[in-house]
Amino acid sequence: MPRKTASRIILGIDPGLASTGWGVLSDNGGGIQYIDHGAITTKADSRRADRLFLILQCIRAIIEKHKPCAAAIETLYFGRNVTSAIPVAEARGVISAAIAEKGIPLHELTPNAIKLGVTGSACADKKQVQKMVQIILGLDKIPKPDHAADALGAAICAVNSKL
Repeated sequence: MPRKTASRIILGIDPGLASTGWGVLSDNGGGIQYIDHGAITTKADSRRADRLFLILQCIRAIIEKHKPCAAAIETLYFGRNVTSAIPVAEARGVISAAIAEKGIPLHELTPNAIKLGVTGSACADKKQVQKMVQIILGLDKIPKPDHAADALGAAICAVNSKL
């Protein structure tokens, strides 16, 4: 009789200062199972330090609730506007610190790697990624908000890559 593989809980993160998407999946060795998803939103009129602290507290709470054994985060992407990338980099920093605090391995995935891993094409648009996340996870609707769907995409890639 084959030995049953223990489930692994994977946390996916799409970082941002205004909205950080997160998704939690289970890998039981025989397939991916959806557990939960959501977004951490911060108010634009709040001090940046307070917004970052809220993200830190929420990530800690998600880790405490779901107890992931691994996490995957989308790497920072910026085109020409480096200034807009700074708040996202700061959010990634507090998220990475919260994950490291619990000793959870953190894997970084480029946006193109996530697109490729979820849709089969690194050129896929956001809607294609969201639709494939819905199909792969067997959900009735596309996960909302968009950042949560992206986070689930990161988690799917981590599961499929055995990260």
